[in-house]
Amino acid sequence: MNRRNLHAAITVSALMMAAPAVSFAQTRAVPPSQAAVPARDAPNFLVIVADDLGWSDLGAFGGEIATPNLDALALSGVRFTGFHTAPTCSPTRSMLMSGVDNHEAGLGTMAELLGDATRGRPGYEGYLNDRVASIAELLRAGGYATFMAGKWHLGLTPEREPAARGFEHSFALLEGLSNHFGEDQNAAWANAGFAPSYRDDGKPASLPKGRYSADYFADRLIGYLDGAAKAGDRRPFFAYLPFTTPHWPLQAPAETIAKYKGRYDAGYEALRTARLDRQKALGLVPADVVAHTVELARPWASLSVEERAIEARKMEVYAAMVDRMDQNVGRVIATLKAQGRYENTVILFFADNGPEGNVIEAPTGRFKAAKPGAAPTTGNPDAPAAPDPSLRIDNSLANIGTGTSYVGYGPGWAQANSVPSWLVKGYTTEGGIRVTAFATGKGVAGGGRIANANLDVRDVAPTLLDLAGLKQPAQFAGHPILPHEGRSLRPILADRASAIRGAEDTLGYELFFRRALRKGDWKVVFLPAGTNRYTRTGVSTGRWQLFNVAADPGETKDLAQAEPARLTELVAAYEGYAKARGVVPLPADASPAPAATAKP
Repeated sequence: MNRRNLHAAITVSALMMAAPAVSFAQTRAVPPSQAAVPARDAPNFLVIVADDLGWSDLGAFGGEIATPNLDALALSGVRFTGFHTAPTCSPTRSMLMSGVDNHEAGLGTMAELLGDATRGRPGYEGYLNDRVASIAELLRAGGYATFMAGKWHLGLTPEREPAARGFEHSFALLEGLSNHFGEDQNAAWANAGFAPSYRDDGKPASLPKGRYSADYFADRLIGYLDGAAKAGDRRPFFAYLPFTTPHWPLQAPAETIAKYKGRYDAGYEALRTARLDRQKALGLVPADVVAHTVELARPWASLSVEERAIEARKMEVYAAMVDRMDQNVGRVIATLKAQGRYENTVILFFADNGPEGNVIEAPTGRFKAAKPGAAPTTGNPDAPAAPDPSLRIDNSLANIGTGTSYVGYGPGWAQANSVPSWLVKGYTTEGGIRVTAFATGKGVAGGGRIANANLDVRDVAPTLLDLAGLKQPAQFAGHPILPHEGRSLRPILADRASAIRGAEDTLGYELFFRRALRKGDWKVVFLPAGTNRYTRTGVSTGRWQLFNVAADPGETKDLAQAEPARLTELVAAYEGYAKARGVVPLPADASPAPAATAKP
């Protein structure tokens, strides 16, 4: 049975076997008493995900931000220069959890952006669907303790939350973003559509106001690890730590921001050049690599003195967010070492997509009053029934980075952080899907190796199962599940192979009707022409382009005309991928609109 037919069969089977009287959580949860007994030497797993991190942000990847803890981990294991994800967060997380393509796992597009063309289509449910079993579910059934603290973004209802998808203990932000100091947890924010939903083991919760997100997520994960240790629970664990840093809004503790004052006054072009030079020196990119030209950003020299000050401040805050995330990774690692569990732990770190390049700024001033009798919509017990009349957004220079500011850092800094790649988050170009990633720990041959293999976030779930000595079942929770599409990284982790894919293997990508396919060293990319209600694109080509990304990671040389036969071959392979995965094509009524205009 081919993958398309199997997909259809699983969909029908799941619908036929659904029992409305029994909750999803009840049918899928595996109590520890019923779980398999793992091997005595089964490794622990710590999977850390950074939100919108740039490819060059960490010191071990050419950055100047202080990331000593992450750098030490990266340099003790293997850094991946060809690790890919989906172009945005929830599709990537669906692939991470399921080991299959996002169009099969339920996030064919982000739930927030479902439109007429995609709503109601199989694979576009907007949550991690029932045709897959999450890696947490499979590891828990295999005898693992499963913990999570951080961003979920794979479902908002009780049957779709982490507590229902395999995590014994979890503190989760259900949506894709939140205020990093908990300032958005009241009715005024809810009325403006910004308020988040948190869940503590499935119960409504909140981020303690004034407590920084990265600090608190680390607190909770450390609490789960300490709790297991004190209880004498020696089961191997799967600990999942998906930070919301450095995702916008750009906010960080003042003392951390102060470390970077003046660091970015020379602008984003200077930063891009400095980082690329360090990448070359570290051997992360070829010495003759050409970085793609910057799109949509105004030259730094064209900004006024006031504009430069604001833009530099944004990058200072962003750097502080990355710095603070690193500090908290250090706290978690220290906990594992104190418990004597570090040596038996495999650690995977990666970003969920490329850096955010959109111009983001919430309107300043007070939020509008809620309608009479309106109540918070988040289920957050700390949200008052009426808006706070003092709540204001202040994006003045001095206030940027606090909990009452709300900005992103735009395309200039984003493309400095994604250097040498083309574009940023949201695109199927390398800047959107090639991310910082490394592995270290038990079974990982170290020495600061660099692996240039073509890898993918779909490889994570099969890797963890393989290292745990477990097999993916054909059925879970009483119905068939899709087999993993990804491949185990074990040969690369152990330094027994330089690749897990050959010249004929393919990996497809699609989001917002932007398309790409990788085959061996070659890649095709299609960015639909114009900006319209379907594509939401700021950069477009309206045609297929062909790149040798092994030789040209910046995607600077379009070889479509020079290699017409190869172009035809890869486009046909993409069409086969799209058909097999149920990718919805760009509707015929996608009439072009004026292109986006760059802003500072």
